[in-house]
Amino acid sequence: MHVRRGLVLGAGGVLGFTWTVGALHALEQSLGMDVRDMDVIVGTSAGSIMAAVLSNDVPLDTVLRHQRGRVRPGDVEIDWNYDSDSGGALPPLPLLGLGSPQLLARVARHPSRFPPITAATALLPRGRGRLAPVTNMVERIGSASWPERETWIVALDYATGRRTVFGQQGAPGARLSEAVTASCAIPGWYAPVRIGGRLYVDGGAHSATSLDLLAGSALDEVFVVAPMAATGYDQPLSFVGQLERRFRRTVTRRLQREAEKVTRSGTEVTLLAPGADDLRAIGSNMMDHRRRRAVLRTSLCTSTDALRDRRSDLSA
Repeated sequence: MHVRRGLVLGAGGVLGFTWTVGALHALEQSLGMDVRDMDVIVGTSAGSIMAAVLSNDVPLDTVLRHQRGRVRPGDVEIDWNYDSDSGGALPPLPLLGLGSPQLLARVARHPSRFPPITAATALLPRGRGRLAPVTNMVERIGSASWPERETWIVALDYATGRRTVFGQQGAPGARLSEAVTASCAIPGWYAPVRIGGRLYVDGGAHSATSLDLLAGSALDEVFVVAPMAATGYDQPLSFVGQLERRFRRTVTRRLQREAEKVTRSGTEVTLLAPGADDLRAIGSNMMDHRRRRAVLRTSLCTSTDALRDRRSDLSA
């Protein structure tokens, strides 16, 4: 009997993507599976890039070699410069003014309907950063049409604050590259992305994983890779580091609630998230590409250890 599986790839910026590569490699090696062999893949922000890569049948080993700078002849070309294509470790100066007055008005009228991070998104100024390298990379690895494998890419409607799941039945039409670019548009950092006359920003502004989308999906098992959550914490000395860890705890609590919802619907959930060693490698800025190689080395080890127990416990 076919075991129906899902893969949820969460937000996490440059270092979150790198950590995800290590976690997925550990998943393949530990469980003897190919992470492309999923019935549905859900991607948010940096996770949407990985979802696009896997859905276009790029082997994870190719992505791992690219991360290490050891590309082999015959590898699928991944047109990405880790040192420059994300735009740097700090955002360009944003535009003046509120990012989305329309969303702010909705939050003011119905505050209980919106997660706090969505409300904060309305207040942040619009970013100036551009994501053309993301668009170009996704278009180079795949066709113009949506992948045959069921692939859901999560973004946030910048005017309404509603979660939009591109690729899901009834969602607005979009090219995969457009959806991924929208999902990666961090509020206040990158410019919103226009699709079909509407503006979208990073899906992480609703949920870092959107794992809850798979509740009641009749999947037997879901694997969740969540770079913004944690299974354990370090003790950074800097104020910025402490603030980041506090935010991470909020993300982790949200993920725990989403995992419980999916589990109650009859689906087994396996969670992978950074631990204390990973957080020491990551630091406090998920966009700091200079830490990428250290993060990859650490993730390859810690994720393998975590998978010895299929039930990785989150720590909030």
